[in-house]
Amino acid sequence: MSRSSAVTVAIGFGLLIGCSSSTAAAASISDVHSYAQIDHVATSHLHLAVTIDFATSQVHGSARYDLVRHSAATEIYLDTRELTISKAEIAIQGDWQETSYSLAEAHPALGQKLTVQIGDSADQVRIHYASAPTASGLQWLTPEQTAGKQQPFMFSQSQAIHARSWIPIQDTPALRLTYSAEVTTREGLLVVMSADNPLGDERPGRYQFNMPQAIPPYLIAIAAGDLAIKAINPQVAIFAEHYIVDAAAWEFADTPRMIEVTEQMYGPYLWDRYDLLVLPPSFPFGGMENPRLSFITPTVISGDRSLINLIAHELAHSWSGNLVTNATWRDLWINEGFTSYVENRIMEELFGTERAQMELSLGYQDLLADLERLPVGDQVMHVELGDRDPDDAFSQIPYVKGQLFLVYLEQQFGRENFDKFLRQYFADFAFNSIDTARLKAYLQTELIAKYPSQVTVSKVEEWLYQPGLPADAPRPTSNAFVKVEQQTQRWLKGGQLQTARWTTHEWLHFINNLPLDISAVNMARLDREFNLTATQNSEIAHAWLKLAIIKKYEPARDRLRSYLLTIGRNKLVSPLYRELARTPDNLAWARHVYQQARAGYHPLTQSVAEGLLYPSGTTPQGD
Repeated sequence: MSRSSAVTVAIGFGLLIGCSSSTAAAASISDVHSYAQIDHVATSHLHLAVTIDFATSQVHGSARYDLVRHSAATEIYLDTRELTISKAEIAIQGDWQETSYSLAEAHPALGQKLTVQIGDSADQVRIHYASAPTASGLQWLTPEQTAGKQQPFMFSQSQAIHARSWIPIQDTPALRLTYSAEVTTREGLLVVMSADNPLGDERPGRYQFNMPQAIPPYLIAIAAGDLAIKAINPQVAIFAEHYIVDAAAWEFADTPRMIEVTEQMYGPYLWDRYDLLVLPPSFPFGGMENPRLSFITPTVISGDRSLINLIAHELAHSWSGNLVTNATWRDLWINEGFTSYVENRIMEELFGTERAQMELSLGYQDLLADLERLPVGDQVMHVELGDRDPDDAFSQIPYVKGQLFLVYLEQQFGRENFDKFLRQYFADFAFNSIDTARLKAYLQTELIAKYPSQVTVSKVEEWLYQPGLPADAPRPTSNAFVKVEQQTQRWLKGGQLQTARWTTHEWLHFINNLPLDISAVNMARLDREFNLTATQNSEIAHAWLKLAIIKKYEPARDRLRSYLLTIGRNKLVSPLYRELARTPDNLAWARHVYQQARAGYHPLTQSVAEGLLYPSGTTPQGD
């Protein structure tokens, strides 16, 4: 068959298992972060009929679900957070009638359980609701906070459990459902979703969407703004504000090649289109892998394509995460460890071993920093979260420790055998959600038993359930970084740096590994020779500004202020606030800057920053 025919067949098969076997398998999985009991009643399809109301900063309308019953239960439980529920209805073969519902007391992390009476024969339920202006999964930007200054902007961030803040939903990744939507907003704005999106020039204010593949709720995404569209090829397009759409299309031009090489390694891309939405700088993450439409930070548009491993990461999620999903947030490493591994393989295929090794080594350095910072319990891949917010699970542990586990398996079993295993893994679990126990059993059957004496079950369990790194864990290094370190030593003795061919990765390694006792004279010399304070590469600027805080390098203070005021990516701003919070004077200064920056930050970034700047008993409003 042609590639398109193979994809069509695979999608059909995926839809079947996504809507049936995945939900059935979830019956044995307990998710402490959701009130839904999908082993009793599950939702297989969502239809949203909502209005994006910029005047009130609310999404309001209705969410209608098709029901799948696994028991004789007469009520369904959904997750909500700060939602106003106005009415609940049930339908029996299309005959709608109002029904009773109740909202439980709010949990600080989990929100409120919504209980709806569905009787013993209803096949659909519909909830009429409105989100709060403070919804944790939505950010509303005024026209003044956008580049164009003429139109407002709104976007969602549903991972991990923020979908419940703008949709009443069974908000567990153990569930997979299809969805459709009718969305209304003001004319002139383009609405896009993690679904089939309009590619024309019309901006009528009313849009319809369909997502035929079954996805977990955290991948339901929406955005609305003054967006332009620029195609890279027939499968890939860029959605972005007008000022950056051309630069983004140039920066991400290798995306089609990334799709091709990933398909060659791990099987067909099963999501039809792969488009990219470049969001305003307030977006709290590097990217979000919403199917068909990855959300991307503008901070990776560096002008030299040096940061596009982030695009490889979000694309890799089309196999690891979107196709095969962690069933609970304790299992986040199943999403992010596999994705980080596939990302690095994509970069190696396209740009060579040296670049891939540099990126792997930088990730390893970040992991070591987190291992020093995190409590022992949070260094475990299959982490015990209790009822803490699952956002706490997002560290370098699921990403890089999970990635190194797979690098370890590749080394032990050989790349050819491990690639064969991964390709089969993505096929066997396509459109399913699995937990660590199920994956461990699969590893035992498909790798350990087939290639005995290579890896023991106890070694796998050490990786999964013990803190830190095993003694025989891979410890990535880079020959390019060895050369950087040699240059560093010469430069510290008064020599010159030869940086003409340095990439972003080499600059990051250089700055991050400068001795903390570097003199003020050498800080000024570096800045004078390489203009680091003024660099427009957001990653290099972050590393330099963090060092400037530590070394009290005051010439960088104005740039630090503007950086914190204009960038909302949590990875880039929170470490700077953490460093500033170490001394009373810097803490006072950081709080002052934060008060000006706060309105432009996403609620997730606000939460992290306030945890660093305002110890228990104080509030941002108290300054």
